[in-house]
Amino acid sequence: MDCILIRHGIAVEPDEWEGAEENRPLTEKGKNRTRQVAEGLAALDCKPTHLFTSPFVRAYDTARLVRAVVCPTVKVETREELAVGAKAELLVGLFHTLPSDAVVLCVGHEPQLGEAVSLLLCGKTLPNFPLKKAGAAYLEIADGLRPGQGRLCWLLQPMQLRAIGKRMHGKTRLGQD
Repeated sequence: MDCILIRHGIAVEPDEWEGAEENRPLTEKGKNRTRQVAEGLAALDCKPTHLFTSPFVRAYDTARLVRAVVCPTVKVETREELAVGAKAELLVGLFHTLPSDAVVLCVGHEPQLGEAVSLLLCGKTLPNFPLKKAGAAYLEIADGLRPGQGRLCWLLQPMQLRAIGKRMHGKTRLGQD
């Protein structure tokens, strides 16, 4: 199984938001940068078979923006295993329900996503793999999904993903001219 974990894009700051925490949205800058990150993911040839997201608005909107560019035919599915406060072990449990050839794209929150990366790579949850907003990690997970058996293919900051997307988009345009 392959797994791409993405943290939601830039959202309205909590002290600037008067509604419920789960309804806190992406900012316009967050939406624009998330689209650019999606271009980078597409340039890296990410082809998810499953797209899961936290039910929180900022993550769900991130998933929709990524879906539009990366995998428009894949359905966005909200999962409590990706909600704020969920344990990394719950997310790994979700992976056990999927086919071994699945390519799963998950959009969620910190610290859970970083903890899931460390659990899959090191066998325990550590604070060593934090993802910036709209940052992503790509892991290959061996059959059996045992903690500590994952392999990190890449861990990219949002700025790196945006640059990859911009470079590849520019090459496509140059090739068409």
